[in-house]
Amino acid sequence: MSAVTIRNIRAICTAPAGANLVVVKVETSEPGLYGLGCATFAYRTKAVKCVVEDYLAPLLVGRDVSQIEELWHLMNGNSYWRSGPIINNAISGVDMALWDIKGKMANMPVYELLGGKSRPAVRVYRHADGATPQQVSENVRRWQEEGVTHIRIQMGGYGGRATSLKKPDGTPDGVYYCPDQYFRSTIKMFDYIRTHIGDEVELLHDTHERLPAIQSVALAKELEKYRLFFYEDTLPPEQGEWLRMIRRQCTTPIALGELFVNPKEYDYLIAERLIDFIRVHISAIGGITPARKLSILCEAFGIRTAFHGPGDVSPVGHAANIHLDLVAHNFGIQEWSGINDTLREVFPGSPEYKAGFVYANDKPGLGIDINEELAAEFPCNDGVTRWTQTRLPDGTYNYP
Repeated sequence: MSAVTIRNIRAICTAPAGANLVVVKVETSEPGLYGLGCATFAYRTKAVKCVVEDYLAPLLVGRDVSQIEELWHLMNGNSYWRSGPIINNAISGVDMALWDIKGKMANMPVYELLGGKSRPAVRVYRHADGATPQQVSENVRRWQEEGVTHIRIQMGGYGGRATSLKKPDGTPDGVYYCPDQYFRSTIKMFDYIRTHIGDEVELLHDTHERLPAIQSVALAKELEKYRLFFYEDTLPPEQGEWLRMIRRQCTTPIALGELFVNPKEYDYLIAERLIDFIRVHISAIGGITPARKLSILCEAFGIRTAFHGPGDVSPVGHAANIHLDLVAHNFGIQEWSGINDTLREVFPGSPEYKAGFVYANDKPGLGIDINEELAAEFPCNDGVTRWTQTRLPDGTYNYP
């Protein structure tokens, strides 16, 4: 029996819900057999599409679709220089699509290929924001009424809503915030929520690297008494060594990883048990193949998974997250931003959300498809990204 081979690879760019998405379609020599994968780097879609179609496609056309491990390493090493969000997302799109194809050929969902379910559904957390602690509290209660048990609370978005900023003349446009105001308001928010909501909800918080390292350590200590499920993105990847100081001073659980693109950014964090949850964006590390290996590595060190799942992950990427979550014994929690009706029309077979849990369907592969004709009606926005232009009160650019 002759091998099924790759016939064509395309990148489909679309934005049905406003966020730019990139989905890779790998077509095979078997008529009607194809796979889908998420390659979404929302802020560099053209670059990812270029890598997929101009570099990976010529490399892979004609090769055996069953050799996922071989093809992953071939893609990873072919450009000589490795890692980085553009190449990793491009690789991810192909990698997920190959797993989708393998599942279809075996007539099995991907989670069965990876070892089978450890649980029937995936517990997710939802986001509650507000301009005041009272508004945050109201939004927490709304999620509780839906049956959600894990809720991330923020006040005024990442870095808080700064008031009365004194800026020097000539400061450039940007998203301004004040670390000191954010620090104080976050403590007040948690105190209010625990006082008025109580302990019957698991609370999470995302600092999004908005604090200087020592202040982030201080906030971890201050939040310990509020018993967080986890404290996210305390520090940027370049400053991970500061986590040793947090570990020595408090027991606040730490989640980190959505910016990671290279194993050297996280291997020592795992080996030294400096984090409690690994938060990688699975397309940014190269897809299902490396994410499954990372999950197994974390299990050996008592670290749980909490994969990144924001609105700028395609439904194909969300499906991949869910399949990995169902299998991992060390699953912790899954971020869930929701999939609206328009996205479901473009991506039939998307995972289903119900009362704080997400369910995969039992279709072969990742169980999801794309309506390309409809996707074409929602072009990407290739304008300048604004939300990442974050600045301190004196005008200094600060990484988001």
